[in-house]
Amino acid sequence: MPQEEISGLLVINKPHGMTSREAVDCVQDWFPGSRPGHAGTLDPLATGVLVVALGKATRLLEYIQAMRKVYRTTIYLGARSATDDAEGPITPTPNVQPVPMESLQQTLSRFLGEQDQVPPAYSAVKVQGRRAWKAARRQQNVELSPRRVVIYRSVLLAYSWPHAQLEVECGRGTYIRSLARDLGEALGCGAYVEELTRLRVGPFRLEDAIPLTASPGEARSALRPIAEAVAELPRFVLEDDDRVHRLSLGQRLFVPQFLWSSQLAKQESGELAVFDRRGQLIAIAHWDAQRHELAPAKVLATDK
Repeated sequence: MPQEEISGLLVINKPHGMTSREAVDCVQDWFPGSRPGHAGTLDPLATGVLVVALGKATRLLEYIQAMRKVYRTTIYLGARSATDDAEGPITPTPNVQPVPMESLQQTLSRFLGEQDQVPPAYSAVKVQGRRAWKAARRQQNVELSPRRVVIYRSVLLAYSWPHAQLEVECGRGTYIRSLARDLGEALGCGAYVEELTRLRVGPFRLEDAIPLTASPGEARSALRPIAEAVAELPRFVLEDDDRVHRLSLGQRLFVPQFLWSSQLAKQESGELAVFDRRGQLIAIAHWDAQRHELAPAKVLATDK
């Protein structure tokens, strides 16, 4: 008899020195036969929240990747790194003078909001179909294009030259290593990431993460519902079982006004997370507010 597929989300605390892929392999050991995926790669130097998806939840990773992230980082000022972190060759800046705290805070404030950011040379960004870090290791010059990112909040928690500890809240695709590098260049002293911990991804917090030393039983108990992956999408509960059945078959669905919730009545066209009356996530669907129609994009519950 075939094993029932396990679907859910697991928040793990990735340890220092391990790649995100290696951490996911540990999760696979907890759930033999599964093919887990993760949202948002952490460098080996980094620790903290890594959200791992199993089963049907892997189809929702893009929504987790789009969530805001919060990091705590220690930046070393007065030197530069080839990798923009403590793992690369370090070049001290000659004749560097300590940066006053006021200058550091003022310069840091310039990196708030939307901005163009160039990823680190040692990154997983693809250039002409190849990972940038592979070319960098071969000492090949790679032209990385700037990417539009957003930094919502950047707070200086502690400062004692040459160490500055920050807490940063940012959007998708933001590199803290790039922030450290650019901050150092703006200050004229150079800088790199010395330590990095991801504290939060959307609703997934470090306090709720489990260590990789947990037992398979503890890991199973820590599984979270797949619906948490779409916590930031508007939610619509479809009460009618016949329409739930049709949506689960991938059919477009006309939703008459008498079935609308108060939220749906105000909802503009766009993606919705659709649930049945028992609270099961049925599908991610596009809501056409003009036609009063749901078009399923990802069906997650099959009607039996």
